[in-house]
Amino acid sequence: MNVKLVRVGIESAELIWKMQVEVFAKLYEKYHDTETSPATEPIEKVIKRLLQPFTYYYLIECDKKIVGAIRVVDKKEEGKSKRISPIFVLEQFQNRGIAQEAIMAAEKIHGSEHWELETILEEKGNCYLYEKMGYHKTGKIEKLNDRLTLVYYKKN
Repeated sequence: MNVKLVRVGIESAELIWKMQVEVFAKLYEKYHDTETSPATEPIEKVIKRLLQPFTYYYLIECDKKIVGAIRVVDKKEEGKSKRISPIFVLEQFQNRGIAQEAIMAAEKIHGSEHWELETILEEKGNCYLYEKMGYHKTGKIEKLNDRLTLVYYKKN
């Protein structure tokens, strides 16, 4: 399995948005988090992020197929954390270690220290992935509704 990140710009906004809506649709159906779900975001929000000077969007390529995307927020400030927000892999390519490889590739590009992210506490597979990769819970949690709680992670 050959996973690599391909940096993209505004020309990929529609592709990123369509994949994001597709991937997060099941989670939206499960949690009904209308205000925060990437499945309900308008394309304009993706475009706005792509135009930020500190945002790096990468398509995740596996064996020459586009299988997802990752956004890294890196303000390149000494001692400041970088963020992953969001990362997603198309359903037919999930559970193959692709997200893990993509995160490791992002860490090679942006440095392996000072990372943060949040994920859904109720999605045990996501929590397991991040913890396996050296992320630790910060203690901050945020209950969005009666079904969904965000848990915050950091990697130093």
